[in-house]
Amino acid sequence: MSPLAALVFGAVIATQAAATSGQTFDYVIVGAGPAGLVLANRLSADPSVTVAVIEAGADERYNPLVTDVEGLFLGIGSALDWGYPSAPQKYALNRSLTYSGGKGLGGTTLINGMTYLRAEREQVDQWETFGNDGWNWDSVYEYYRLQEHFQTPSPENAGNGATFDEGLHGYDGELAVGWNEYFVKQGFFEILKNTSESIGVRWNKDANGGRMGGFSTWPFTQNSSTNTREDAANAFYYPIAGQRANLKVFLNTTATRIIWAEKYGSADAVAKAVEVLTSSNATDCLHAAREVILSAGSLRSPALLELSGVGNPVILETLGIESVIDLPAVGANLQDQPNSAISYTSTTNWTGYPSFVTYFTASDLFGPELDDIVAELRANSSDLARKIIADLPPNESTVEREERLIELQLDLAWSSTSTVPLVEAVWFPVGNAISVAFWALLPFSRGSVHITSTSPQHTPSIDPNFLQLPIDTLVQTAAALKLREYFAAEPLSKHVGAEVAPGPDAVPAGAGLRDPSWYKWIAGAFGSNSHPVSTAAMRSRDLGGVVDAEGRVYGAKNVRVVDASVFPTQISGHLSASIYAIAGKIADGMTRGRSREV
Repeated sequence: MSPLAALVFGAVIATQAAATSGQTFDYVIVGAGPAGLVLANRLSADPSVTVAVIEAGADERYNPLVTDVEGLFLGIGSALDWGYPSAPQKYALNRSLTYSGGKGLGGTTLINGMTYLRAEREQVDQWETFGNDGWNWDSVYEYYRLQEHFQTPSPENAGNGATFDEGLHGYDGELAVGWNEYFVKQGFFEILKNTSESIGVRWNKDANGGRMGGFSTWPFTQNSSTNTREDAANAFYYPIAGQRANLKVFLNTTATRIIWAEKYGSADAVAKAVEVLTSSNATDCLHAAREVILSAGSLRSPALLELSGVGNPVILETLGIESVIDLPAVGANLQDQPNSAISYTSTTNWTGYPSFVTYFTASDLFGPELDDIVAELRANSSDLARKIIADLPPNESTVEREERLIELQLDLAWSSTSTVPLVEAVWFPVGNAISVAFWALLPFSRGSVHITSTSPQHTPSIDPNFLQLPIDTLVQTAAALKLREYFAAEPLSKHVGAEVAPGPDAVPAGAGLRDPSWYKWIAGAFGSNSHPVSTAAMRSRDLGGVVDAEGRVYGAKNVRVVDASVFPTQISGHLSASIYAIAGKIADGMTRGRSREV
C-alpha cells in the first residue's frame, strides 16, 4: 500500500470508528499506548470479541517527529507531548518539572528514547512478595522474548560495540528491536570498555538477560530495514488495522470517566460504559459488555479512577465526587527518577548516535561505606516512613506499610552482593564534548498523583517528591563521584578536557560524598526522567495495592488497569519493554479465562 493510500485508509478507519460511538463492545480500552495496543491486538484476535480503543491523540504514522530516528527526541515538547507540569518540588528548590507523555496512536512510544532495556531478574522475582503469584522473572521473560523481533546488528555496528547474546532474544514477535545505523565510531566503545575495567566496572555483553550491571550497549525499538521508529502502533496495530472488523480505534477522543451500573450492598461495582469527549467537544459513551481497561499511563489512569469515584474518599469528597470504591492507594506510591548530567569538553570530535550505558550497583557506588549506610537506613526506617507519610494526603498509607516497603527495597538492592543496579549512566559523546546523563533508578522518595478538579481536562497534581529522603541525594552524589573517577581514568582521560557541569565552581574537585555543594547542584539542575510508576500498584491491599495479580481493580467486578502504573515497584530497566511484557501476560490470562468460560 502506498503512503497516500495508507493515510487515506487510516482516515477511513478513524471516521468509521467515530461513527460507531454509543455502541457496545466487549472490551473498552482507554489509551492506545504500548499496553493498550498489545491488549487490543491480543483480545481482538478472536473474531467473536469486539474491542474499542479510546485515544486522545491522532494517527501519527507519517509524522517525521515520530519516524526520524536521528531526531528521536524531536517530539518532546511538541504537540505529541502532553507536557505535564509537576507540582513545585519542595525538596528541590521549589522547582516545577515537566513530565513528557506521548499523545497519539502509540502513546509515549511515539516520543521516547526508543531504548530497549528490560529489568533486573531479582526485582521482578520480588514482585511475588507483593502478593502477585506467578509474577517472576521467568514468567515475564517469556513475554519479552515472545513479543520481540530482534534484528542482529550490521558487521560495522558489531565492530563498534553492538554486542548481544542471541539466546536472550526473540525473533518471531511483532516488536522490531534493532540497532541505530548511526552508531558512534572513532573507537569510543573500546575506550569506554577499557576505562570501565580499569576502575572495576565489568563489561556486560547483553544487559537484557536479567543481569544489567556493568558497562554495556543497548538496542533500540526500531525497524533496522527502514531505519524508522518502531512504536506500539507500528508493532501491534497497523499490521492488523484493516483485517479485524471487530477492532475499532476512536482517535481524538478523550475518556472522561467510567459510568457504573447501580451498586447494591457490598457487591463489587460494575462498570457499564466509558464517558468520552469527542473531537467536536460532544459528550458520548462507549458501552462495555465485559470489561473496561485503563491503559492511560501512570499519570492518567489513577486520575480517571478518581474522576470515576474510585480512590481516597478524603480526596473525592473534597471535590464533591461520590465514592464508589474506597481505595486510598489510588494515585499513591508515585516513584520517579531524578536525572542529572555531568559533562566535559573533549579533544576528539565525536560523530554518530551513542548507545553506551553503565549500571552501578550499591557496592560500586559506596564500596566499604555501604554496610554503615545500610545500617543507618535500617535504624532510621521508621523515621523515613513517617517522613513519607507526612507528605501524603490523609488515609493514603501507614507508617507500618512504608517501613515494610523500605525494608523490602533494602533487602533487594542494598547489600554488597546485590546485582541490582541503583544508578544508570548513559554516555553521550557528541561533537567536542562527552556528557553523561545519570539517575538514581530506585529512589526511596514517594509521591502521588491526584485530581484537583472534577474536570477531566484539568491536569492532575503530579508530585513525585523528588529528593524527599536524603538517601536519594546521596545516591545521586555517589554516581557523580563515580563518573568523575571514570573521566580521570585512562584511556578515557586522554580524550577529556575541562569539566563543564557541574564544574569546579559549583562543586569543587575534592568535594566528598557528603559535601553540601553536591545537593545544591543536584537540586538545582536535575530533571524528571519521566519514568513514573506504581500509582495503581499491583500489590496486596495491605501493601498499598490498587489492582490484583491480574490487573483487576479491587472492589470492581470488571475494571482493570494495565500500564506502568501497576508496576509493584520501580525497575532498573527502561519502561516500555516491561510494559509490553506485562500487557502481554495479562492479555494471555484474560484470553485463557475467557476460554474457560466457554
